[in-house]
Amino acid sequence: MREQTIWRPPPDLLKLGPKDVHIWRAVLEQPPESVAQFRKLLSADEISRADRFHFERDRQHFTVARGVLRTLLSRYLLTAPEELRFSYSEYGKPSLESASLKFNLAHSGGIALYAFTTVGEVGIDIEFMRPEFTGDDIARRFFSVAEVDALNRLPETARQQAFFDCWSRKEAFIKAKGLGLSLGLDQFDVTLTPHEPPAVLRTAWDEVEASRWCLRAIEVGEQHAAAFALSEHDWKASYWQFE
Repeated sequence: MREQTIWRPPPDLLKLGPKDVHIWRAVLEQPPESVAQFRKLLSADEISRADRFHFERDRQHFTVARGVLRTLLSRYLLTAPEELRFSYSEYGKPSLESASLKFNLAHSGGIALYAFTTVGEVGIDIEFMRPEFTGDDIARRFFSVAEVDALNRLPETARQQAFFDCWSRKEAFIKAKGLGLSLGLDQFDVTLTPHEPPAVLRTAWDEVEASRWCLRAIEVGEQHAAAFALSEHDWKASYWQFE
């Protein structure tokens, strides 16, 4: 079950209402002059992180992804993008100490996604669907027993999409929780079959935890799977294309 995602040009004035979730999509392949402009917005530690990538394409994608994040945050907060100061949780989730705005970002395969809201904790993930990454051994290693069983019951033609739908939903959830890899992917269940709406079904540590969360699939393109997770149920999403 999939809802069509329609990406629209953003309004001139960005404002988050009390129930709004804004999802943004950005293309990371940019001309050298644009990459250079985004690099000027980054902090010293972000530039250091970018420069640690071995391949130039990865350095550029990281630079653009972080530059776009700063650009968007500056539009919401009416602050110069280079003046924003991030803090990071123990597990690496970024936040702004002086703002109630919650945000998260992810990028893969040349596409970046961003989520902004004041509603609750949010996590977003995008995965480039590589066929070589969908083996049964990987699913058994990282997915829960129930998820592996659901995956195995699908026809072969549906398994790649289901695998990456599952992966992106699980990553979005743990990013929203802010616990990173300390939270095992096999410690909770999400839906993955085509006829089921995205949802957290169960967590191993709390019988009612799953009921707190919403999951939503995001259509990005045929080669990607994506999702976001939110710790509230009463909200509405808008989808903007960054240019």
